[in-house]
Order: sequence, then structure tokens, then C-alpha cells
Amino acid sequence: MNARFANRMNYVKPSAIRELLQYGADPNIISFGGGYPDPSIFPVEQLNYVYQSSITKNGRTALQYTVSNGIPRLREQIAQRMTRDGVPCSAENILVLQGGQQGLDLVAKMLIDRGDVIVTEGPTFLGALIAFNPYEPKYVSVPMDENGMDMDELERVLERQSGIKFLYTVPDFQNPTGVTLSLERRKRLVELANRYDFIVLEDSPYREVRYEGEAIPPIKSFDTEGRVIYLGSFSKILAPGLRLGWVVGSESLVQQLGLLKLAADTQCSTLNMSAVSEYLDTYDIDQHIASIREVYRRKKNIMLEAIRQSFPKSVKFTEPSGGMFTWLTFPEGFDAAQFMRERAVPEAKVAFVPGATFFPTSNKPNHARLSYATQSNDSIVKGIGALGDLLTAML
Repeated sequence: MNARFANRMNYVKPSAIRELLQYGADPNIISFGGGYPDPSIFPVEQLNYVYQSSITKNGRTALQYTVSNGIPRLREQIAQRMTRDGVPCSAENILVLQGGQQGLDLVAKMLIDRGDVIVTEGPTFLGALIAFNPYEPKYVSVPMDENGMDMDELERVLERQSGIKFLYTVPDFQNPTGVTLSLERRKRLVELANRYDFIVLEDSPYREVRYEGEAIPPIKSFDTEGRVIYLGSFSKILAPGLRLGWVVGSESLVQQLGLLKLAADTQCSTLNMSAVSEYLDTYDIDQHIASIREVYRRKKNIMLEAIRQSFPKSVKFTEPSGGMFTWLTFPEGFDAAQFMRERAVPEAKVAFVPGATFFPTSNKPNHARLSYATQSNDSIVKGIGALGDLLTAML
């Protein structure tokens, strides 16, 4: 058979992270590659109870089709949590998703025609690029510093680049860098969006996994014209296997996204939505999130201290206040992908994600993303020490 694929399939490429997942299955390799949560903190017993309860009490509805935008009670609960976080909204502003990743695809499908411009951080979340690429956009990348996207550079971009459809940002403990967008820059971003008339897609799956400092209000909380679309997820605060996330947006935007979701998958699992709603009614999710924060705080501190002790001073790293990642910057001319392939995996038995693939418009090979979320404390120390020995010998 000669399958005549659509042109968009030319823009669907294997993910560097997907290819690295093979190392996660090898017990001889310490992988800092995947952005998986630590499975030891999943509330297994509580989820077991709420699934049984959902079927026992409401089986005939929990196992049936439901409305495509999500069961009403769960949308109300999400709206209540978002309102407490500074984003006043109702259930009509909520669309329940198959994880936050589906939101990336639906927003791009709703807004992007071939050749339209998306502004991203540089670097940006690889999963977003994978979702956006089939719609054939053009990218403009804005550099970051320790306070997130550089708003002065963004304004220069907006002055010379017309017709931007939307700007994509991960403002809280960004994937891949771990950096957080400052309060002042969040406010300025909304001002620029209003002035230059583009939508902001705020992707914040790590927002509640803050373990240091004070929470900064969501970008959506400063939205005065209904142009910010917020994506949230239960993957990092309950379990990724639930495949549940959500959109917060104006009713008109949520309605359009809901039509696209109906075409894509009809709805999320009624049983999964019912179980999560039951969990929120039965248990204190904030107490559970507090336990997650403590685990990741400890892991991050262990990893960064190991880096300080064993890496050459020429290797720089970010110090996140939440989330799952730190970002390494090696000296100019260093190829992180080549180093991992030829030295780190075969000699140190350590894998990570080379950083070049996170840049949508340029190739910057002297970076890498490390996740401290999944590995044990001992494995973090062992793996970072082994990497440090190699890097010290090389640099």
C-alpha cells in the first residue's frame, strides 16, 4: 500500500524525549530525562476508594457518555480552585481536557493557519512544539533570563512582526529551565497583548508544585479583555494516568475549543472525571500537594548540591523554586547530545535530555535538561557524581 499522507505529517517527528524513554526502562541507566512525577507519591489508596465509590454510588452515570466539556460538578470544583488562585470564573469558563497536552493541540487547531506566527520562550516546552508543528506555524523565539521571558525583547519583536496569533508561555517553573516569570513581567505581558492584539496561552501544569517563596498570581488574573487562555493539569498534583487537565478562558473561546474537542474525542472519561470529582469532595487535595512539594524540595536540593560539589564551575545551572527541572548551560562549543551519546550513557550510565531540541528557531547544543522528580535520592547523588567526574575530565 502506498499511503498518501497529508503534508502535515512532514512536521510530525519523533520526540527526543520519547527516544530517551528507552533509558528509563534500563535498570542499569540512571535517567534524568523524563519529566515524570515520582510514582511513590501517587495517592493510590485514596484513588482506589473514589473509583470504587464512583461506581458503587453512581455507576450508571459514571460509566455513561456525558457532556463534551466535562461533568458539571468537576467543572465547578475547578472553577472554585481557580477563583481562589486569583482567576474569578465559573463552570462555563472551564473545559475538561485529556491532560493539558490536548489543550495545546486544540488551541493551535483553533487559531493557526499555515504560516501564522507563534511567539515562544527560548527555550520552550518540547511537547508544545510537537502539538503546534502539524499546523505549520512560523516561530519567533524570545530569550529568557532568571526572571523569565525578556519583555523588552518581546516588545521589539512585536514592533517589527505583525500578525502574531498567540504567545505561548510556561510561566511557573518552566519546562525546561525551571525559571518563573516575574510579577512585573506578567503584568507587562498582558499590557503588550492588549496593545498588539494577540492571545496569550498560559500553560501552567507545575504551578501548584511550588516549594519555595510566595506564589505569583497567574497571568490570567491580569486579563482584562478575555485574551488569556489558561491550561492546568491534574497530572502533577494527582497522577498523570488520569489524563485530566483543563482550560480556563472566556466563554466564547471555551465554546470554540469545546467544538474541537467534540470532534477529536467526544469527551474525557466519565469515570475518571467522576473519580477526581469524588476525590476533591472527599479528601484534602491541598494537604496532598503539600506532601508532593516536600518530596520535590528535598530532591531538588540534593541534586543542586551534588552539582555544586561535582560539576566544573564552567557549567551553569538554574535554581528553581518549584516544578521538576533544572537547566544546564555548558561552555560554548560543547555538544550535550554528543556528550550524552558518546560518554554519559556508555561510561557514566546516565541519561538526560540534550537542550537543542527545546529551541524552535535556533540550534543551541550547549544545554541540557535534568529532572530530579523520578529518581531516588541515592540515584540522584550517584548519577550527578558520575556526570561530574566525566565533565571535570573533559572541561
